[in-house]
Amino acid sequence: SPSRSDPMLFARFRHNDLEVYGRVEDDRVRPLQGDLFGEHRLLEEAISLDSVRLLPPVRPGNILAAAVNYPSHVAESQKMTGKAEAPRQPELFLKPSSSIIGPEEAIVLPQGARRVDYEGELVAVIGRACRSVAAEEALAYVFGYTCGNDVSARHWQRDDLQWWRAKGSDTFSPLGPFIATGLDPASLELHTRLNGNEVQASSTGALIHSVGALISFASQVMTLAPGDLVFTGTPGETGRLSAGDVVEVEIEEIGVLRNSVVAEGS
Repeated sequence: SPSRSDPMLFARFRHNDLEVYGRVEDDRVRPLQGDLFGEHRLLEEAISLDSVRLLPPVRPGNILAAAVNYPSHVAESQKMTGKAEAPRQPELFLKPSSSIIGPEEAIVLPQGARRVDYEGELVAVIGRACRSVAAEEALAYVFGYTCGNDVSARHWQRDDLQWWRAKGSDTFSPLGPFIATGLDPASLELHTRLNGNEVQASSTGALIHSVGALISFASQVMTLAPGDLVFTGTPGETGRLSAGDVVEVEIEEIGVLRNSVVAEGS
């Protein structure tokens, strides 16, 4: 795997009606033959990024997500949970893989959803199967990192015992644009913009439970497989999405995940 100082970007894209992985090189992408997480080789021909449609950078089996994992988000989540302190151990929940969308795809506000918020997050992409790993060893099982938006319907979050609707509606897990390898997940700048205005800004260094701690905690009870995702939590306050909005999540070294917002049935 590349060293921490040598990040590489990988994309999943559609070209000539084929879904392909590739390595991003400036404004081009070189298709990859084989398994992104295993044996593969790069093809010689590089394709202009402008001529391909970017897809979600991975098709996950399982998606885990951390609740309340930045000190700056504790007060916000108190409205939802009633808990005033940070969790002593990771609070994880599952999101369905059917909620994943890629860059430039529309977040659809479901009928009956009264308040839907953005949540910009760093997302870890598992690269090797792991079970019962220690926090100090967990990052060795990560292939890379991407940008995510844990879109959340707040009233359903309050009303339901499980967050399946609030966090799992179709289009509620935007992901992309690329997977970056070789990053230190504890020192990345994260910014969320709504219609061009910055609404979230933090460093992943502020995480309450580190990426390694989240993966280790999950792996004590479930096997994480290549392509599985771990959303690591959102910083600060979140805000409402309305039809017509454009929301962007930018993480340094990875890129900008941009999605428009539409009302269901529009």
